[in-house]
Amino acid sequence: MSLSTKFGDRRGALAAVVTVVLLVLGGGIMARALTTPGPPPQPDSSQALPATPSPSASDAVPGEPTAPSATPKAAAPAVNFGALMSPSEPVALRIPAIKVTTKGLVDLNLDAKGELEAPKNAQQAGWYAGGPTPGEFGPAVIAAHVDSSRIPAVFYNLGKLKKGDKAMVDRKDGTTATFVVDRVARYPKAKFPTSEVYADTGGRAELRLITCGGDIDPKTGHYADNVVAYAHLVS
Repeated sequence: MSLSTKFGDRRGALAAVVTVVLLVLGGGIMARALTTPGPPPQPDSSQALPATPSPSASDAVPGEPTAPSATPKAAAPAVNFGALMSPSEPVALRIPAIKVTTKGLVDLNLDAKGELEAPKNAQQAGWYAGGPTPGEFGPAVIAAHVDSSRIPAVFYNLGKLKKGDKAMVDRKDGTTATFVVDRVARYPKAKFPTSEVYADTGGRAELRLITCGGDIDPKTGHYADNVVAYAHLVS
């Protein structure tokens, strides 16, 4: 992988964009097909809005989402778009609709190449520690594997999420950030819409849950797409 965007303000509107590195080939999210119990569920296409590819998507290396050349800073919210919480690191994730309960969350940081590390364990989820903490304004990001070579991983059923489903993030300060899913979408990795996924939230606290999905590329043996769940903070 060659994505090497550097990031400044941790609350920047696109600060979490580096997490897309997790979802491409190489050292990121495991993306091998399962022989049992079969391919992971895919999002209902009626939930997705038309994707707008990144401006430089045509120059992207196949399988690698394109990052912006600069990271714009998000302005502090001028109006009240709903609940907001003070910064506090996430320690666990619960998504009742797809029976996800993590045993902790690992920090995902940049490696020497400027790429985000992936969770080393397929049964762990991680959050981008360089971005907003869940509950702060901006798009907080949690990513996890979809499967391993033998068994489903944390986000195997992410594609089953529907509008209105809840995701609860337990935080280090003892509080819980509760998010409601707005929609779930699937994007080709070669045309990952960076500007859409990590757009300025206008002061609203939001959450992105990301994994792999779609069909298996017969040439690589990896999933061809990314699955992204969009959610906003309600309490």
